[in-house]
Amino acid sequence: MKLDGVGLLVHDMARMIRFYRDVLGFEIQEAEDAVNVYLIKDGTLFMLYERKNFEKMTGRKYQYVAGLNGHFEIALYVDTFAEVDQQYREAVGKGAVPVLEPTTEPWGQRTCYIADPEGNLIEIGSFDRPFAR
Repeated sequence: MKLDGVGLLVHDMARMIRFYRDVLGFEIQEAEDAVNVYLIKDGTLFMLYERKNFEKMTGRKYQYVAGLNGHFEIALYVDTFAEVDQQYREAVGKGAVPVLEPTTEPWGQRTCYIADPEGNLIEIGSFDRPFAR
Protein backbone atom coordinates (compact mmCIF):
# COMPACT_ATOMS: atom_id res chain seq x y z
CA MET A 1 0.00 0.00 0.00
CA LYS A 2 1.03 3.57 -0.67
CA LEU A 3 -0.14 6.58 1.32
CA ASP A 4 -2.43 8.56 -0.98
CA GLY A 5 -3.43 11.55 1.11
CA VAL A 6 -4.83 13.02 4.29
CA GLY A 7 -8.50 13.78 4.90
CA LEU A 8 -10.33 15.79 7.53
CA LEU A 9 -13.98 15.45 8.51
CA VAL A 10 -15.34 18.97 8.93
CA HIS A 11 -18.49 20.47 10.42
CA ASP A 12 -18.39 23.85 8.66
CA MET A 13 -17.06 23.36 5.14
CA ALA A 14 -17.25 27.03 4.13
CA ARG A 15 -15.26 28.15 7.18
CA MET A 16 -12.66 25.40 6.70
CA ILE A 17 -12.27 26.19 2.97
CA ARG A 18 -11.68 29.86 3.82
CA PHE A 19 -9.11 28.91 6.48
CA TYR A 20 -7.06 26.51 4.34
CA ARG A 21 -7.32 28.74 1.26
CA ASP A 22 -7.04 32.24 2.75
CA VAL A 23 -4.90 31.63 5.86
CA LEU A 24 -2.59 28.79 4.74
CA GLY A 25 -2.63 29.40 0.98
CA PHE A 26 -3.94 26.02 -0.19
CA GLU A 27 -5.27 26.16 -3.75
CA ILE A 28 -8.93 25.20 -3.41
CA GLN A 29 -11.18 25.44 -6.44
CA GLU A 30 -14.42 24.08 -4.94
CA ALA A 31 -17.20 26.39 -3.82
CA GLU A 32 -17.80 26.92 -0.12
CA ASP A 33 -20.96 24.77 -0.29
CA ALA A 34 -19.06 21.69 -1.53
CA VAL A 35 -19.47 18.45 0.45
CA ASN A 36 -16.00 17.14 -0.55
CA VAL A 37 -12.84 19.07 -1.39
CA TYR A 38 -9.85 17.40 -3.05
CA LEU A 39 -6.61 19.24 -3.67
CA ILE A 40 -2.94 18.58 -4.08
CA LYS A 41 -0.62 20.44 -1.71
CA ASP A 42 3.07 19.96 -2.53
CA GLY A 43 2.46 16.56 -4.08
CA THR A 44 0.17 15.26 -1.31
CA LEU A 45 -3.57 14.76 -1.70
CA PHE A 46 -5.46 16.74 0.93
CA MET A 47 -9.19 16.27 1.40
CA LEU A 48 -11.96 17.93 3.36
CA TYR A 49 -15.12 15.84 3.86
CA GLU A 50 -18.33 17.34 5.15
CA ARG A 51 -18.92 15.38 8.36
CA LYS A 52 -22.71 14.95 8.01
CA ASN A 53 -22.35 13.72 4.41
CA PHE A 54 -19.59 11.27 5.41
CA GLU A 55 -21.70 9.99 8.32
CA LYS A 56 -24.65 9.46 5.97
CA MET A 57 -22.44 7.63 3.45
CA THR A 58 -20.91 5.29 6.04
CA GLY A 59 -24.00 4.90 8.22
CA ARG A 60 -22.03 5.79 11.35
CA LYS A 61 -21.77 8.67 13.79
CA TYR A 62 -18.27 10.03 14.53
CA GLN A 63 -17.48 11.78 17.80
CA TYR A 64 -14.34 13.82 18.43
CA VAL A 65 -12.94 15.69 21.37
CA ALA A 66 -14.20 19.26 21.67
CA GLY A 67 -11.59 22.02 21.60
CA LEU A 68 -8.07 21.31 20.37
CA ASN A 69 -7.90 17.93 18.66
CA GLY A 70 -4.81 16.07 19.85
CA HIS A 71 -5.34 12.96 17.72
CA PHE A 72 -3.03 14.03 14.88
CA GLU A 73 -1.35 17.01 13.30
CA ILE A 74 -0.80 18.34 9.82
CA ALA A 75 2.87 19.28 9.32
CA LEU A 76 3.90 22.06 6.94
CA TYR A 77 7.57 22.65 6.14
CA VAL A 78 9.31 25.91 5.25
CA ASP A 79 12.96 26.32 4.26
CA THR A 80 14.21 28.71 6.97
CA PHE A 81 13.78 29.49 10.64
CA ALA A 82 12.74 33.04 9.69
CA GLU A 83 9.91 31.62 7.57
CA VAL A 84 8.59 29.65 10.56
CA ASP A 85 8.25 32.90 12.51
CA GLN A 86 6.80 34.78 9.52
CA GLN A 87 4.24 32.10 8.63
CA TYR A 88 3.17 31.80 12.28
CA ARG A 89 2.62 35.57 12.58
CA GLU A 90 0.73 35.70 9.27
CA ALA A 91 -1.49 32.72 10.10
CA VAL A 92 -2.37 34.02 13.57
CA GLY A 93 -2.94 37.48 12.09
CA LYS A 94 -5.45 35.94 9.67
CA GLY A 95 -7.33 34.11 12.40
CA ALA A 96 -5.50 30.85 13.14
CA VAL A 97 -5.64 29.82 16.80
CA PRO A 98 -2.15 30.13 18.36
CA VAL A 99 -1.07 26.96 20.19
CA LEU A 100 2.75 27.16 20.51
CA GLU A 101 4.84 30.17 19.49
CA PRO A 102 7.92 29.50 17.32
CA THR A 103 10.54 27.65 19.35
CA THR A 104 13.89 26.11 18.42
CA GLU A 105 13.88 22.58 19.80
CA PRO A 106 16.94 20.73 21.18
CA TRP A 107 16.98 18.47 18.08
CA GLY A 108 17.55 21.51 15.84
CA GLN A 109 14.09 22.10 14.43
CA ARG A 110 12.31 25.42 14.73
CA THR A 111 8.63 24.68 15.12
CA CYS A 112 5.33 26.23 16.07
CA TYR A 113 1.71 25.12 16.27
CA ILE A 114 -1.57 26.69 15.29
CA ALA A 115 -5.07 25.20 15.08
CA ASP A 116 -7.68 25.47 12.36
CA PRO A 117 -11.24 26.64 13.16
CA GLU A 118 -12.27 23.11 14.18
CA GLY A 119 -9.28 22.52 16.47
CA ASN A 120 -7.04 20.40 14.22
CA LEU A 121 -3.36 20.94 15.04
CA ILE A 122 -1.06 22.31 12.34
CA GLU A 123 2.71 22.39 12.77
CA ILE A 124 4.90 24.80 10.81
CA GLY A 125 8.53 23.76 11.06
CA SER A 126 12.00 23.92 9.54
CA PHE A 127 15.49 22.54 9.97
CA ASP A 128 16.76 25.78 8.34
CA ARG A 129 17.37 24.16 4.96
CA PRO A 130 15.24 23.21 1.94
CA PHE A 131 13.06 20.15 2.38
CA ALA A 132 14.53 16.92 1.03
CA ARG A 133 12.87 13.50 0.90
